[in-house]
Amino acid sequence: MEKYKVGVIGGTGMVGQRFVTLLENHPWFQLTAIAASSRSAGKTYEEAIGGRWALDVPMPGEAKDMVVLNAETDIDRIAAQVDFVFSAVDMKKEEIQALEEAYARRGCPVVSNNSAHRWTPDVPMVVPEINPEHLRVIEAQRRRLGTERGFIAVKSNCSLQSYVPALHPLRAFGLEQVLVCTYQAISGAGKTFETWPEMVDNVIPYIGGEEEKSEQEPLKLWGRVEDGVIVNAAGPSITAQCLRVPASNGHMAAVFARFRNKPSLDEIKAAWAGFQGRAQELALPSAPKQFLHYFEEPDRPQTRLDRMTEGGMAVCIGRLRPDTQYDYKFVCLSHNTLRGAAGGAVLLAELLCAEGYIQRR
Repeated sequence: MEKYKVGVIGGTGMVGQRFVTLLENHPWFQLTAIAASSRSAGKTYEEAIGGRWALDVPMPGEAKDMVVLNAETDIDRIAAQVDFVFSAVDMKKEEIQALEEAYARRGCPVVSNNSAHRWTPDVPMVVPEINPEHLRVIEAQRRRLGTERGFIAVKSNCSLQSYVPALHPLRAFGLEQVLVCTYQAISGAGKTFETWPEMVDNVIPYIGGEEEKSEQEPLKLWGRVEDGVIVNAAGPSITAQCLRVPASNGHMAAVFARFRNKPSLDEIKAAWAGFQGRAQELALPSAPKQFLHYFEEPDRPQTRLDRMTEGGMAVCIGRLRPDTQYDYKFVCLSHNTLRGAAGGAVLLAELLCAEGYIQRR
């Protein structure tokens, strides 16, 4: 098949680097443009990165000699040579909102890793296995932006990918209350141990804005499209505490859940084992065959052992057991820069292409 031409704006940061690696040899997508700030524009990608390559896989050869464009001043040039862009820019929220809308108004679809538009009512925030029906709101967004082709779609916060997928099939049992504590890797802050040595042998019990996102964003994922906007779900009630821990990659969550119609342990495990989403129905290239993996071993999942399950795109669950205050408790794990960030956005782009929202020029 003819590949979709893809740009990455914000291509020099850690998530941008991950996008560049995921596009190498992708069966549907071809990297054709990289853009970043004025500091990097005009340099080759390799020169712009310098010594800041943050991943444990090598820089793709196809990207090294690409000349970096200016994400803010070369919009028309970029939009003319790609079918859509991934956005991973590092700017103030208002600046990101304006920049992404500028691309969309020029007829260029934007699949964003950023949080800036997560609460824009007509911007779908989608995990392909959870709420693909929210893509319907794109029609209303296009009318607002005055474009037939452009739009913005976003993925949710990286920490949600560890516990929300595990909770999703359990909503059938009347999920009422959730307490979650997340233990988040340093790559979630765009850091490595080389650039953040003070995280070695350390835990920081605060990540700015993370607890609010962890409590509120699931309600948008579980909401409904009504009159051209997404209306949040009324529940379940979620309370969260988020800690930064000395792991390079992989967000873990300890989850406590209370139900209106309490299921058995076997019913919960069966719900996880049998869960398939739209990404699996369509057999999208980046979709895990089995989205939710349950481990019976008492000491699993573990970050180092299990974060790369199904290429880092699956969610790992373990230690399901009764709780003395809630009904049940369990732990979850996801790879935060793959399923949680760039990989989740690539999977979303695949869904948008498969469902006809992104078309080749």
